[in-house]
Amino acid sequence: MHRYVALFKLTEQGIGDIKNAPRRIEQSISGMEAMGGKLIDFYMVLGDYDYVAISEWPSEEAAMTFLLALGSQGNVRTTTLKAFDRVQFTELVSKLP
Repeated sequence: MHRYVALFKLTEQGIGDIKNAPRRIEQSISGMEAMGGKLIDFYMVLGDYDYVAISEWPSEEAAMTFLLALGSQGNVRTTTLKAFDRVQFTELVSKLP
């Protein structure tokens, strides 16, 4: 599984309809699961971003398709980071010359 950290910023549309954000988040989780993804964790945060989500996907294509669909709704803009856990990091470092 591919793991990603997604950073979200609310758009004007998203903040203008903030009362419906919890419902939209639940719908997004259902959509994610229908596409083979799994939400690991989700946070509303203070600072430059509004939400942070950690998710796993069976492929990069599935993750990208979901993020494009989410962005097309107009409530958030995303910055997505491919994540490697400690085991993966250790394996990568062990391959260094």
